[in-house]
Amino acid sequence: MRVVHLESGRHLYGGARQVCDLIAGLAGLGIDNTLICPRDSAIATTVRSMGQVAEVIEIPMRGDLDFSVPLRLRTLLASRQPNLVHVHSRRGADRFGGWSARWAGVPAVLTRRVDSDELKPLARLKYQPYTGVIAISRAIEAQLKNHIGLAAQRVHYVASGVDTDRYRPAQHHGRLAEVFALPPGAIKIGMVAQLISRKGHDRLFGVLPELIAEYPAVQVLCFGQGSLQRKLEQQIQRLDLTAHVRLVGFRDDLASLLPELTCLVHPARREGLGVAVLEALSCQVPVVAAAVGGVVDIVEHEVNGLLVDPNDDRALLAALRRMLREPELRRRFGEAGRRRVEAAFSVDAMTQGNLSVYMRLMKRNHGSD
Repeated sequence: MRVVHLESGRHLYGGARQVCDLIAGLAGLGIDNTLICPRDSAIATTVRSMGQVAEVIEIPMRGDLDFSVPLRLRTLLASRQPNLVHVHSRRGADRFGGWSARWAGVPAVLTRRVDSDELKPLARLKYQPYTGVIAISRAIEAQLKNHIGLAAQRVHYVASGVDTDRYRPAQHHGRLAEVFALPPGAIKIGMVAQLISRKGHDRLFGVLPELIAEYPAVQVLCFGQGSLQRKLEQQIQRLDLTAHVRLVGFRDDLASLLPELTCLVHPARREGLGVAVLEALSCQVPVVAAAVGGVVDIVEHEVNGLLVDPNDDRALLAALRRMLREPELRRRFGEAGRRRVEAAFSVDAMTQGNLSVYMRLMKRNHGSD
């Protein structure tokens, strides 16, 4: 089987990392992969570094209004003659990817990773050329069926996965403190998310003065980059948090840093699934998270973490206080989180799930299903 993957993101955020893991998993099962992605993108470099898992083709991509991309895709699909096209991202790819595959006579599937609302008429037009749509969480699955109105047989639930060999409990301690020059005895709270409004950094920062008054050793490391960096820096200064909060940017060594966190906090207002939450749990790090979107698929309240109302900042503060004052709770949650990821969110499960969808869609396209 030959599969063309289309990913238009330039940075190796959670979704793009999932594409890398999926391609590697499919290659291990004998699937012939081609990745089409933007020029000079992080995913191109990463996939090439993984060995012979995929042919990588870089083309100019300039977002939703780049009408040259469909023509390039049609030419590439005609030359590669894949059995299926898998579109993984937005930034125009979800709009032109499906129609390009339709014009080339190739079945296509789209992975939907976000749970944001869509205008029904435009969404139905976007999804029309796709033989199937993969939802990475139950919340997205329900949105596609109930809000957009896609037929149930076109929507497939396949959760994202985490490389549990890469994201694993700490083998050695001290690197996190060394890299960021943390003071001795620091309580290390992490947040891994793009610096954008829906991730809820402002909610966390708003409750930190009270938390730090009780726990002066708290150090908060925010991993990620985004358009709100300057605004968040101003909030940190305004709340006098500069000695306790750092925006440390995007790190490609996150797997070696996460395991040493005391806990991860994820106060998102909306979330498709929450790959950072999966990665933390895989590292046996307990989680405090808002009960939104696909997060509730991952975090079992009082089992592997604490879930809070996304609109209740006092509940967020109370959950953080409890997590910090109960080391036995953190240990129990961390161990349960690791078991949860191994059982339900492995890369193998994600790969097999996607491959199963491919086979069904190809049968349906040939009229045998």
